[in-house]
Amino acid sequence: MENRAVWDDKAQRTLHVIAEEAPPAGGAALDQILIATGAAAALTTALLVLGIGHRTGRIALLDRLAAAVASRGPSRGMPGWTALPMLVAFWSLLTALLGMYWDISLHITQGRDEGPLANLAHYPILIGLFGIFTAGVLAMTLPKGERPGPASVRITRRWHAPTGGVLLAGAGFYALLGFPLDDVWHRIFGQDVTLWGPTHLMLIGGAGLSLIAMMVLEREGVLAAGAAAPSRGRLRYLRRVMAGGGLLIGLSVFQGEYDFGVPQFRLVFQPLLIALAAACALVAVRLWAGRGAAVGAALFYLLIRGGVAVLVGPVIGELWAAVPMYLAEAILIEAAALALARRPLLLGAVGGLLVGTAGFAAQYAWTQVAFRLPWSGDILVEGVLMAVLGGLAGGVCGALLALGLQGRMPRPAVSRALFAAALAAVAAAVANGLITTVPTGVQATVDLEPVPGTGRTAHATVTLRPADAVDDPAWLTITGWQGGDLHVRPLRRIGDGVYRTTAPMPLDGSWKTMIRLHDGRSLAAVPIYLPADPIIDAPAVPATDPLTRPVQEERSILQRELKDDVPGWWWAAASSVVLACTLTLIISLGWGVHRISRRTPADSPAAADAAGPVPETAR
Repeated sequence: MENRAVWDDKAQRTLHVIAEEAPPAGGAALDQILIATGAAAALTTALLVLGIGHRTGRIALLDRLAAAVASRGPSRGMPGWTALPMLVAFWSLLTALLGMYWDISLHITQGRDEGPLANLAHYPILIGLFGIFTAGVLAMTLPKGERPGPASVRITRRWHAPTGGVLLAGAGFYALLGFPLDDVWHRIFGQDVTLWGPTHLMLIGGAGLSLIAMMVLEREGVLAAGAAAPSRGRLRYLRRVMAGGGLLIGLSVFQGEYDFGVPQFRLVFQPLLIALAAACALVAVRLWAGRGAAVGAALFYLLIRGGVAVLVGPVIGELWAAVPMYLAEAILIEAAALALARRPLLLGAVGGLLVGTAGFAAQYAWTQVAFRLPWSGDILVEGVLMAVLGGLAGGVCGALLALGLQGRMPRPAVSRALFAAALAAVAAAVANGLITTVPTGVQATVDLEPVPGTGRTAHATVTLRPADAVDDPAWLTITGWQGGDLHVRPLRRIGDGVYRTTAPMPLDGSWKTMIRLHDGRSLAAVPIYLPADPIIDAPAVPATDPLTRPVQEERSILQRELKDDVPGWWWAAASSVVLACTLTLIISLGWGVHRISRRTPADSPAAADAAGPVPETAR
């Protein structure tokens, strides 16, 4: 009783502090909006001045920079309108990737922002996304007095821009558009603290898919360089392997919540996303660059993605994010390509099937040692089916991408049907994953055992009734977040419907601590301790001893800031706007790949199966 009185007193003092310091739960403050708008306007103005000065011949800076970049490094020998934009886009993507994982870590450990300008991680994201847009604008602006290849897009009578540059600028603009839309979204619906919020997906999707635009731009640059490019075989192979690894990184960012161990969606999404990313990127790069390219791309992915994890974790001092391992999938694609490289679409299908089965098995083993939430038998059947569907869709898209870049796209009726079928398959898989239930009539009784030390922590014995409410779940954990750190620990079964914590759980301050249960389609939670949040008029949920509470929908706990008084059709209308923007980007990228295929000379089929760097004579 004495311990409980001390705990209650500490809890009251903590709630008072939180009430005074709670960050805003809606959109950004007006002064921060004005500052951000002013900074964006200044950067855009500077970009316009440079571009106009270059086009009129009054400013030679861009010419000098482009010539310098084109004379060294992986882009040596390429035209400046390809070399400089690709360098800018490469470093911009790295910057945005670092900012994204840093930002996710901060939201997991600290909760919502004090404001968009108060979150240091937002700066590299903004700089990176603006850099991608800038790279596209540079690619469009730099060609002067020349037509950059037969696939170029006419801007004015004397101004033609490379298709890849137009796509790159479009992808960057789409991603940047997510920032103001995100603020509007929060003002209308409250803050959805999840990576998969619609406007959040715009931010990461635009950056990730910009790699396709870069691949198109690289192809245009190679054709423009022609025989003048020194060491063209080796450098081209290196560029394409890096681009394939970059695409693998870009398609993998959607897995961010799973990497950190706090996914707010069913676990079967993870094998779907891994298979989709692996099959698409690795099939594409293997067909595009030649032998060993899939393994090379996977190694490049590990170097960059692992480096970001180290920077965010040990260096900056935030959370460590697990890194999915794609080496097994890369080896499977390489093995399949030994027999099927000359039949790209069949390689895409077979490679996708291998990724969804043998690749699933390899990832299953990897999650047991590398992830906070390892895969379990609960997702085995459905997870394999989702992975196969994702692998097939990704493999077909990867094959179409490579064929388009090689100028060997199938006739429009076939390519469009395959692309549409792949998108429909992914949409069906996503729809299946979003179908969830909440168990009814299930209660959890929690008996707390205080642990002496700093702050209020306790072990717990959890009794679920009925006892058969859980059967080999995907996860059954005690999860605590937004208390300055992350606590994810499995509950250990000690009896029929009785479970025990494996580490003390936090129960004070700004921690939000809960039991999380994912079993089949059930996705539910039981709050143990939640602080009061007066900004959103949410009362405290104290950790009394003992406590008995019903199992409930976990979204109401994980996303307390969401407003529940907004008409449903508002959310549907806003989501439709985001979906329309996303489909526009995807269709535009497909149009660009198709355009480069139709208007450029085709590579020999033998080039796809070349050993190492592709000889120029094979084009």
